[in-house]
Amino acid sequence: MPNISFETLSKFAISLLSAGGATEEEAAIVGPSLATANLRGYSSHGVMRIPFYLDMLKQGDIKSNVPLDVISETESSLATDANWGFGRLQAGRLLNQLVVKSKAHGVAVGTIRNCAHAGRLGEYCEIAANDHGLVSMAMVNTHGAARRVAPPGGIRPRLGTNPLAMGVPNDEGPVILDFSTSATAEGKVRVKNIAGEDVPDGWLIDKDGLPTNDPSTLYGDPPGTILPMGGPQAYKGFGLALMIDIFTGALSGGLCARETPITPKGNCVFLLLIDPTHLGGGDAFAQEVTNLVDFVRSCPTKEGVEEIILPGDPEKNNTAAMLTTGIEFDQSNWNKLLELSTELGVGPPDEH
Repeated sequence: MPNISFETLSKFAISLLSAGGATEEEAAIVGPSLATANLRGYSSHGVMRIPFYLDMLKQGDIKSNVPLDVISETESSLATDANWGFGRLQAGRLLNQLVVKSKAHGVAVGTIRNCAHAGRLGEYCEIAANDHGLVSMAMVNTHGAARRVAPPGGIRPRLGTNPLAMGVPNDEGPVILDFSTSATAEGKVRVKNIAGEDVPDGWLIDKDGLPTNDPSTLYGDPPGTILPMGGPQAYKGFGLALMIDIFTGALSGGLCARETPITPKGNCVFLLLIDPTHLGGGDAFAQEVTNLVDFVRSCPTKEGVEEIILPGDPEKNNTAAMLTTGIEFDQSNWNKLLELSTELGVGPPDEH
């Protein structure tokens, strides 16, 4: 299977986006962001998205070179409209403005409507923690489109996978929790579908509500659905997804899930930043986080378990490994990118 270095993959992503119609700024931000998702182990949010982004750009569902418009603003809040611009660029612009507000006032909350796919939410939390020492929470819905998840007991999708990320700065590296509120992210099903591989048990049900391992079921007519997170207690995962739909779609002035989508597939975004120095104090916060992390890691493990894994650890481990060995792709997903590079006249990258 192809194995590509992170630096090479980033440059390849930038070249594909530029050749496909993105501006220099858009390609320079979106390309490395997608490659970083691969590096962290999130292939579902990595460079496999580029063909879909460029198709949407060609169709006008993603707009190039558009501003992030302010809908309303206070000292500690900012509601914006992305005008269907590249999601990573527009959400990054919101993040930058909220950093300033949270540093000045202790807390800042922002929303975006009409935003193209915002990418891996954990990246925004990583930036907030690593670069600014801020606590963060980010969530998105699918802007009233791309329904993928049925409620417990249902057989037709009603909500998106509605992910949530939270981040906390820490001396040994931030604690980053990043997950979809469904049994898996839709992008992971898409990766399996392109690769021609079955999905694991517990991810999907078909149009009749029966368990299936066939990823194409999700894209049928009528479609199957992804199960909510939680297994026997799936009402918890679905309930969280429902609240995220409200926090993102309703608070932003965008859209919540509905029977007939009226906008392109994209995201409504909710982003919260907190500066701990304005609350209990930065030093006290840092000490308590360190103490808690150390205490949890000290838990005795059962036979066969080498260490306690905390949120963010898998991403750190994946990053360390892939910076050394390169980022591995299955042949089918890599071929999709090579086909696109040929179409756009971009030379293929060297393998690691």
